[in-house]
Amino acid sequence: MSEHIHGVMTKKLTTHPDERGFFREIIRVTDDLFAEGFGQWSYSFMYHGVIKAWHIHQKQVDWWFVPAGSLKLVLHDMRPDSPTYHVTEEFLMGETYDPIVVKIPPGVAHGCKVIGREAMLFYITSRTYDPADEGRIPYDDPEIGYDWLRGPEIK
Repeated sequence: MSEHIHGVMTKKLTTHPDERGFFREIIRVTDDLFAEGFGQWSYSFMYHGVIKAWHIHQKQVDWWFVPAGSLKLVLHDMRPDSPTYHVTEEFLMGETYDPIVVKIPPGVAHGCKVIGREAMLFYITSRTYDPADEGRIPYDDPEIGYDWLRGPEIK
């Protein structure tokens, strides 16, 4: 899974630590990956082992950041006109990984699995919640073919 999905962007975050703790800027309105702009900011707390999959939007863009805990974010391109149609991509996010923000474009199915202790997910969306744009695909969808229950690769 080395190919990047068309339109998915990441921003590597810079941490400024000192003896008091640290400061980390997440997103600026001037960031290239934030061109679609702000609609809503949400927070999700998930317990160890929780799997949430699959979600998909036709209009909404998501930006995900995990400040605490660890999760695996999995994306699958469902856009027939995309050069990366049916490509699946994984990201490991959270406090034990390099801090990043991931931009998820419309038409890209996304889900996550908490792989550490509990995880906190902050996400911004380009639009306010619209149930008509909130698509669901079963976690075991055969077209996607992703195995959420498989463990880490043994090396």
